Amino acid sequence: MTDRPDPERFAHVTDWVFDLDNTLYPHHSNLFAQIDVKMTAYVSELLQLPREEARKVQKELYRDYGTTLKGLMERHGIDPDDFLQKVHDIDYSPVEPNPALGIAIRSLPGRKFIFTNGDRAHAERAARRLGVLDDFDDIFDIVAAGLEPKPAQLAYDKFLALHRIVGNKAVMFEDLARNLRVPKALGMVTVLIVPRNFEPTFSEIWERDPEFEDDVDFVTDDLATFLQGLVQQG
Repeated sequence: MTDRPDPERFAHVTDWVFDLDNTLYPHHSNLFAQIDVKMTAYVSELLQLPREEARKVQKELYRDYGTTLKGLMERHGIDPDDFLQKVHDIDYSPVEPNPALGIAIRSLPGRKFIFTNGDRAHAERAARRLGVLDDFDDIFDIVAAGLEPKPAQLAYDKFLALHRIVGNKAVMFEDLARNLRVPKALGMVTVLIVPRNFEPTFSEIWERDPEFEDDVDFVTDDLATFLQGLVQQG
């Protein structure tokens, strides 16, 4: 499914902001499944819990703090660098190069950014596999955000201030609707990226955001095609 982008809604855009996981690379690459296993193992080792109990704690932290990392820092004072290095020690081969996406991104007028709750190294490895790393002006990661994850207002405020972005001249692409609430309030155009054919191969109920539907301007399950249509219409 692809909402046809209205060129008039994007004509003013000078800054194009993309989430990374399940946004730039597709949901079916399933990288997060690997990361999820690593996070559960980290919690299990840290708290000396069996895997199933550790997973429950991990998901509780995710719900309560926005990211497992934030929760572990708040509750257990962990070293964030150690956590980020361990959970992103994964196999990136499921991410396939996407030349069409690269062409579309390069054709967009203005600056392009990756804004991720992961770290820069993870973003660089994934974007390099896609073949789009060199198409971005910068990567704003969880470290640059002061370890304050989306959807916290502070994360967006830091991002906009660092790059001198005016909200009503920007667009945000995200796979979680909750992460579009602040961008929408800031005046950004918002685009929700959903799994192919809107059928996730893995998903927990707390990762779905029906209450945030009003914060979504457009929905697509094919980012490259959406951008191509926008460029062609523009």
